[in-house]
Amino acid sequence: MKKIIILAFLSMVIFSCKNDTKTQVSALDKQLQAQSHPGKKLMETNCYTCHSPSASHEDRIGPPMIAIKKHYIDSNTSKEAFIKSMQEWIKNPTEDNAKMFGAVKRFGVMPKQHFPEETIRQIADYMYDFDIEQPEWFEDHFNEQKGQGKGARKGQGKGMQKKQVQTNDEALPYAERGLKYALSTKAVLGKNLMGTIQKQGTIEALAFCNEKAYPLTDSMSVVHNANIKRVSDKPRNQNNQANSEELDYIKTFKQVVASNEEPKPMVKKLDNKVQVYYPIVTNTMCLQCHGKPNETLAQSTFTKIKALYPSDKAIGYNANEVRGMWRVTFAK
Repeated sequence: MKKIIILAFLSMVIFSCKNDTKTQVSALDKQLQAQSHPGKKLMETNCYTCHSPSASHEDRIGPPMIAIKKHYIDSNTSKEAFIKSMQEWIKNPTEDNAKMFGAVKRFGVMPKQHFPEETIRQIADYMYDFDIEQPEWFEDHFNEQKGQGKGARKGQGKGMQKKQVQTNDEALPYAERGLKYALSTKAVLGKNLMGTIQKQGTIEALAFCNEKAYPLTDSMSVVHNANIKRVSDKPRNQNNQANSEELDYIKTFKQVVASNEEPKPMVKKLDNKVQVYYPIVTNTMCLQCHGKPNETLAQSTFTKIKALYPSDKAIGYNANEVRGMWRVTFAK
């Protein structure tokens, strides 16, 4: 009898160990799938300037992506329905179409931007299937607003807390490293610029750009131990005039964006340095300062631009046009 009991116990232990191993392997597979999913990188590239998981609750300029996921997905939401909702919102972001009324009240309606449909599909596909990064403050805030568990899809869990392993930037491929530096600088400038627009208006935002854009960009150059600069074929500040080689890169980026394709960083290798280029593309908010006079660019703003930048060329744009590019230089 004792032998039977012992064998039964050993069988249970072995079975339990096998189940634990399967669970661990399954979790690892899921993590690897998430890391390799194209939507992850596309979300970080296209969304994190305004929807960053690293922004504090007080300092943010838009809801984090996890908030969007939880407001759009419940136990009855299919992946196809979620992707369709994302496509429809991106194509026509208006107050009437909004599902996140609190976010619209606080931040305003998201500026209309143009993305390839495949880009939005991949981002939405990734958001639906995987836990996405969330700020440390988010869970308490969400539960306070919605009630514990309300609005969460079964199996969604708490999501992934913002506990990232610091990546050694020097181990990244050159294109990815340059893009990371450009996007982090864009996020800092964007946060300050859009915060100024929201709180003080477009005129004050012009003053911010005139006084703070260069120091902030230089500070990010120090952070990343790189030279980070914005250049353009139609500069506002003449110090940002692109040279002949850079004009060719800008021309190529214009063709890519006009074809409704997802732009990718371009890399130029020098003797002991690398230069990475990535386009700066307009959205509807950009047009407040870079649009067409008396259409999307108000006369009062245009007058202020002329006072601050007598040689300005950076106007006349529509949404989804390349108005320049990032140039990031760092040691090999």
